[in-house]
Amino acid sequence: MNQKIILNFLFLVCMSLNSLGQPVVEKIRKEYSIDDWTSFENRIKFDLTNIKEKGIKLFKPDSSYLLTGYSYGEFYDWDLYFENIFLSYFGVSDFCFSNLKSFLRRQLLDGFVSRTLNQVRYYDHFKPFLAQIAFLGSKQINDYRWLLEQSDGVRGTSTVHLSYYERLKMYIDYWFWYQDFDKNGLPVWNSSDHSGMDNQFSRSGKQNEFRVEGVDLACYLYRELKAMALISQKLGFDKESNDYNLKARLLAVKINTIFWDEKDQFYFDRDEKTDQLVKVKSVAGFIPLYIGIVSKARAESIIKKHLINSDEFWTNYPIASYSKTEPDYSQTVHDYGCNWRGTTWIPTNYMVFHGLIDYGYYDIAKELAIKTFELAYRKNEATREYYNGETGGGLGLNPFWGWSTLAYFMPFELELNYDPTKIDDKPLIKIGSDILKISFPK
Repeated sequence: MNQKIILNFLFLVCMSLNSLGQPVVEKIRKEYSIDDWTSFENRIKFDLTNIKEKGIKLFKPDSSYLLTGYSYGEFYDWDLYFENIFLSYFGVSDFCFSNLKSFLRRQLLDGFVSRTLNQVRYYDHFKPFLAQIAFLGSKQINDYRWLLEQSDGVRGTSTVHLSYYERLKMYIDYWFWYQDFDKNGLPVWNSSDHSGMDNQFSRSGKQNEFRVEGVDLACYLYRELKAMALISQKLGFDKESNDYNLKARLLAVKINTIFWDEKDQFYFDRDEKTDQLVKVKSVAGFIPLYIGIVSKARAESIIKKHLINSDEFWTNYPIASYSKTEPDYSQTVHDYGCNWRGTTWIPTNYMVFHGLIDYGYYDIAKELAIKTFELAYRKNEATREYYNGETGGGLGLNPFWGWSTLAYFMPFELELNYDPTKIDDKPLIKIGSDILKISFPK
């Protein structure tokens, strides 16, 4: 596709958005009972201001400004992906590149990349989102060639020269070479903390146990492989693109055979050391819906039997991060101020939400969007880190300008049939700047 065709296509998209924008706004205003639209816009502007003033930090080792959703200034892995999804609504892609480059510059020779920057965690490999971050940024600027730039990395007394593309390949290889001890093609989490679902100890283990093959981990890796396949194709590496697509297909088969429990009709993690499924019902069991590898029959079963079951995951403000049937289910704050054993988190809501849309469960997706929007906007005066799924009360950091901001845009994505996380060639929509006419503060 030449540049003229691309420009004409983007022009038509912009014209279409201008004609659709007002009807979409009016529909959302009515169906989500937003009586004071100005207050809603001010909430988004407040989060944007917090990002600009508090969330963009100078990372002195690289003399580079990086993005964080956390007031204490640490830079994390999967958080970065969802934070950049939010910024994509406003046409901002800078931090897909600056953050990613800072992480990759510190890559070890074996491919390991710490999931944090300031306080390096040498046993927690960056969760499988780096390639998706690179893809998200490249897609916004319609340029993938920057990945071929050489990057210096100091290792002891040696300086290593590798392109960012080569570093991404090494980073993915690390998962399958060093985190898959039984070599069945399914890597393990270090622990629940490594998984990002910090205190789900009964599901994914305690620090440095390295024993649980996470269904969520495998799903994220599937998307990384698909992202690398498209990146490779864009760079003209057709053989590598085919190889990544093949690996993704094989991984999908493993997810659907090894993690699936026919009796319970649910996806469970697997303990690599005992060769048994970890029979703990977590929100992670719904992530296969998000990556689109579940049969329609299975999708219907896990949605109707588990997801919308008020005795399991469908709390007053779903989705519970742990089923209510789990003995350690809780809505209170504990374990270093963070709880994933029942409370509601926006990023997992967001992924399952798009899975519901893709499988045709529009009504359930809309109910989830309404409840998530109400949770973030109406029940709380500021965006919070996570939420009590029973009362709707905000928990964790206050205010929070990280991934929870996605809650405000789920209604728009539903009405526009838009998913910015899709790994395809479709252009991204700047919902914030083009439809809401809100700009990111310069």
